[in-house]
Amino acid sequence: MLRRLTLAIAFAFAAVVVAPAFAQDSAASAQAANGQAANKQAANGQAANEQTPVQIVQGIADQLATAIEGHRAELKQNKDKLISIIDEVFLPHFDIDYASILVLGQHAREATPEQRERFAKAFYNSITHRYAEGLLNYTRGRVKVLPFNGNLNDKRSVVRTQVVLDDGKLVSIDYAFRKSRSGDWKAYDVIIEGISYVTNYRNQVDAEIRKVGIEQLIKNLQTQGEKALETMDKEDKGAK
Repeated sequence: MLRRLTLAIAFAFAAVVVAPAFAQDSAASAQAANGQAANKQAANGQAANEQTPVQIVQGIADQLATAIEGHRAELKQNKDKLISIIDEVFLPHFDIDYASILVLGQHAREATPEQRERFAKAFYNSITHRYAEGLLNYTRGRVKVLPFNGNLNDKRSVVRTQVVLDDGKLVSIDYAFRKSRSGDWKAYDVIIEGISYVTNYRNQVDAEIRKVGIEQLIKNLQTQGEKALETMDKEDKGAK
C-alpha cells in the first residue's frame, strides 16, 4: 500500500511533510476546476500581492514539475540535489515548527525549546530522505487543485487536491494552512484520504517517547534518520 502511494505521499511534503502508510485507496468523485477561477475565488478579499493557500499549492505543483522534468536521470543519481529541490520548493511554505509541536502533542510542553528545535529539524530531515525518491515519478498535471469554498480562516484553511496515480486512480490530499506571525500562509498538516499525517505521527512519537524518552528519540532521528521512522512504523503496526 505504501509503495503504491509513494507519489501522493511525496507530493504531500507540504507536509512534511507526509501521509500515513495505512491510507486506503478510493476514487474521488469531485471534478477539478479551472486553476485561475479557483485562485480568484480563494483570493476574494485578499491583498493583491498576498498568495492564498490555493495559489501556494498550485505554485508548488508547477515549480515541482519544472524542477523534475528533464532532470530525472540526474536526480536519481544525486539524492542530495533531489532533497535540495524539496527544501527550495516546499520548505518556504511549510510551518515545520508548528507541525512539530502538533506531532509532539503533550510532550511539547515537557520538551525544552532547544529539544523542540532539534526534533523539528531531525524529523523533517528523516521524512524528506524517506520519501524523496517518490518525487521522481511526478509529472505536470498529476495534481488537480479543487475549487476553494468558503472564507479563508487564519487559524485553519484547507486546500483540497487530487493526485493521479500511475494506474489512473485519484487520491484525495488536503492541505491545512494557517496564517504565520509574519502574515503569510503556511501549511502545517497533510490529510490523505481523510488521514492526518500529524495525527498518525503523533501517536507513533508518543509511543516512542514513552519507551525511550524524547532525548533518545531525537538522537535516533538525527543518527538513524529514515530507519528510525521505519522502526516506529513497524512498532506501531505491531501494537494494532
